[in-house]
Amino acid sequence: MRIVIQRVTEASVSVDGETIGHIGRGLMVLVGVEEGDTDDDCRWLADKTCALRIFDDDKGVMNRSVCDVGGEVLAVSQFTLTASTRKGNRPSYIRAAGHEMATRLYELYKELISVRTGRQTASGRFGADMKVSLTNDGPVTIIIDSRLRE
Repeated sequence: MRIVIQRVTEASVSVDGETIGHIGRGLMVLVGVEEGDTDDDCRWLADKTCALRIFDDDKGVMNRSVCDVGGEVLAVSQFTLTASTRKGNRPSYIRAAGHEMATRLYELYKELISVRTGRQTASGRFGADMKVSLTNDGPVTIIIDSRLRE
């Protein structure tokens, strides 16, 4: 699984002109699921997301997590994170997980985030044409791949 985490002051996602997910201060997370990803990958990424210390403490040092600051999380599925650009200029999405597996792991990720933060995870609609709006705070943007575990 690959995720892109952005620290935001606000973020929202809409489908067909209707806002279906909105948060204030917190994390906007794009979630891509690849063939071969497991529940363990999902748990590891949820733990990492919630423990990542990218919010400022009282001294202005990034030393607090989304849980520490009572922040919210908006998770949006994005199969294009699995793109391979090795050959030519047209990305290949052959590594993207099938609908059933990707949906299950995306839903599990959201559930795990909700449990860890104690707040409902806002979300987009899996497979829909979504419009995402956000104000990146910092900017702070971090990419994490569960297969690299850096």
